Formats: sequence, C-alpha cells, structure tokens
Amino acid sequence: MTAYIIRRILFIVPTMFGIMLVAFIVVQFAPGGPVEQVIAKLTGSDTGATSRISGSAGGDFGSRGMAQGASQVDATTSKYRGAQGLDPEFIKKLEKQFGFDKPAPERFALMLWNYIRFDFGKSYFRDVSVLQLIKEKLPVSMSLGIWMTLLTYLISIPLGIRKAMDDGSRFDMWTSTVIVIGYAIPGFLFAILLIILFAGGSFFDWFPLRGLVSENWWQLPWWQKILDYFWHLTLPIISMALSAFATMTLLTKNSFLEEIRKQYVLTARAKGCTRNQVLYGHVFRNAMLIVIAGFPSAFVHAFFTGSLLIETIFSLDGLGLLGFESVLNRDYPVVFATLYIFSLIGVVVNLISDLTYTWIDPRIDFETREV
Repeated sequence: MTAYIIRRILFIVPTMFGIMLVAFIVVQFAPGGPVEQVIAKLTGSDTGATSRISGSAGGDFGSRGMAQGASQVDATTSKYRGAQGLDPEFIKKLEKQFGFDKPAPERFALMLWNYIRFDFGKSYFRDVSVLQLIKEKLPVSMSLGIWMTLLTYLISIPLGIRKAMDDGSRFDMWTSTVIVIGYAIPGFLFAILLIILFAGGSFFDWFPLRGLVSENWWQLPWWQKILDYFWHLTLPIISMALSAFATMTLLTKNSFLEEIRKQYVLTARAKGCTRNQVLYGHVFRNAMLIVIAGFPSAFVHAFFTGSLLIETIFSLDGLGLLGFESVLNRDYPVVFATLYIFSLIGVVVNLISDLTYTWIDPRIDFETREV
C-alpha cells in the first residue's frame, strides 16, 4: 500500500501540470483579457465587469493614460480592441503590469513555479492577495459544502438501505415518488420557493435572507452564535442538498439491491443468519464501495462548484461567486489559483477515497493495480 500511495502522489504532478496547461492555453485565446478590461474602463466602454478596478490599475495609469490618450494612434497599430487613441507606451505599461510583456511559455513556467510554492500573487482588479481573497470567501463555501455533504450522506444512506430492504413496498413507492420529484426540481428554483414560503416572501418570515451570520453575531453568547449560524444556513443547505439527496439515495438503494440478490446472500440466509447479520456482516461492505466511489466528485462539487446560484440567491459571498466573477472580469490570478486549489483538493480527495476502500474491504489490494 505504501508503494501505491507514493505512486499516486507522484502522479499528482503530471495531472496538475496537464490541467493548468490546458486552462492556460484556453485563456490565451479568450477575448477580452485584463488589458482590454482596463482599456474599456478608461475609454468609457466598460459594461460593469471591471467596476472594481483598484488604484493599482486605475490610479497608476488612469490620469496619465487619459492625458496621453490625446496622441492619436492608428487602430491598426494596436492589437487590443478599443485601444485606438491611447498612447502605445501606456498600453505597454499595462501589459507589463499584468505580465503580458513576457512570452506565453515564460509566463506559464513562472506561474507553475509560483504555484508550487503556493504563491498566487495579487488580484488584477482588487488590491489584495489571491490567498487573502480565498481566505475571506472560504468560510461560506466550507459551511455550505461540508454541512450539505454531511446531511446528504446521513439521510440518504440509511434511507437507501431501508428502501433496498423493503423494495416494492408502499414505503419504497411513496419515498421514490418524493425523491424523483425532488430530483426534477432545480436547486435554484427550490431556493426561490423556500424564500417565498419562509424568508419573508409572501408567507412566513422565519429565516434570514442575507449573509452567513447576523450583524451582531460577535456580541452573542457561544450557544446563540451556533444557533444563529445554522439559522442562516438552513435554507441554502436544503436547496443545495435536494438533488444530491435524491441521487445518493437511489445510488445506495440500487447498490444494496444488487448485492442482496447475489448468491452469497442467499447462502448466508440459508445458514440461518439474521437479517441484520446478512445486511451489515456481508452486504454492507460490498454495497458501500460504489457509494464511496462517488464521494470525491460529490464533495468537490458541493464544496466549490455547486453553490454559485445558491450563493447569489441567498447573498452569500463564497468561492463559487468569487470564481464566477473572476472569470467575467478576466482576473486571471484568481481564476488560475482557484482552479489549481480545486483540482489539487480533487485529486487528494480521490486518493483518500481509494484508501477508504481498503478500510471498508481489506480484500482490495491496490498494490497489484497500475495507477
């Protein structure tokens, strides 16, 4: 097992290199880069995507750029859309500030060297480091991802096992109906419905609609802080967990049904084993493997990418919203840093998932399997 873990850790290096290389190449062909964003801001053609440009871009170059813009330049001499009328020296300063004065291979190599040391630099359009930005947004995404995943597994696995054991019963039929309906409802639409019903929309005003905690949270005693925290999280977590709950329940049920119908279960029953002995002594270990296999993708999805609309609807400023805004604003340090961190966590969680296989079923031996 030690050799397998070492191989998997070493395999992370080419995996991360490939992910970052593909993303970097795609970005090179994406129109409307950071230089174009600043040009749009200075020429008055900005549509709002760069409304948070800080003094580093606007302050350092704004006054001089507009003054130097009196020197008219032929539009064909500039490779940037909307740059006609701006001094070429000003454009070169912008390129140097954003690092575009270097060739693409050199920029990519420098980015990898910095990322290996977890040096993600500063945001292009916010006067703050990328790590500080992620640190500020992380509590929201951690809260949504961890509690949603925990709630989903705590409910879905026991429910899926019960449905498998009572397959075809009235309980199985009506719970399946509820699950299918829940799966068919988009999370953001269900979130709006919850707001209408319970957050002061048209009926009850039981839950807050903004933020992770109340404004006076720091003044509350510890037990009220906990209650306030979960009070704010109730509706967002329910909205996010709806589709994941349905998927995990059906996955658990089908996995247990497949195992229950195998010959070794019939043999165990014929030997006089009780229902619980068969279920937890024979079936559980095999049936849970497929459930665990889906954990990495479910966890990463819930933790990072699955919360964008929910964060927007409930005014929660987390990593999902940060990544989306960074893509719109072409804030490449934030885009690449979040991609790097998300991908790294994904491959690490995938390794942990494999190790969990061996804990549940010691018969699995990864030493005999190629990475």
